[in-house]
Amino acid sequence: MRYAVFALCLFTTSVLAQVRVDDAWARATAPGAKIGAGYMKITSSGAADRLVGASSPAAARVELHVTDKKGDVMRMRQVKAYDIPAGGSFELSPGGAHLMLVDLKAPLKEGAKVLLALRFEKAGEVKVELRVRALGASGAHQGH
Repeated sequence: MRYAVFALCLFTTSVLAQVRVDDAWARATAPGAKIGAGYMKITSSGAADRLVGASSPAAARVELHVTDKKGDVMRMRQVKAYDIPAGGSFELSPGGAHLMLVDLKAPLKEGAKVLLALRFEKAGEVKVELRVRALGASGAHQGH
């Protein structure tokens, strides 16, 4: 029985090491804003995985959203998960998939860090920090 538990622990550690999060950031919010957004690049160096949820002490809840364009209208909608392809990556970016931080406890201020726990189907929980960039930041490495 001990051997089975030991083998399971090795497998779990191996799976955890296969998900990497890069360039996690959020835009600063205006005073009184109750919603913020988080962006990042998630890479799997092994098997496919799914991001199935997230939480943050900075917000009452964190939702997974995508932005769709139909004609001239952009609409956001909540989704249950993001698929991370085997050996590939999935990017959360302005105008696309993003994490919606709902009912912020305080405005997100440029230069601050926001703790975030991501929940993956296989990799489990991965903790990251969103670095808050300028209010008008729109892409990778702006506001540094």
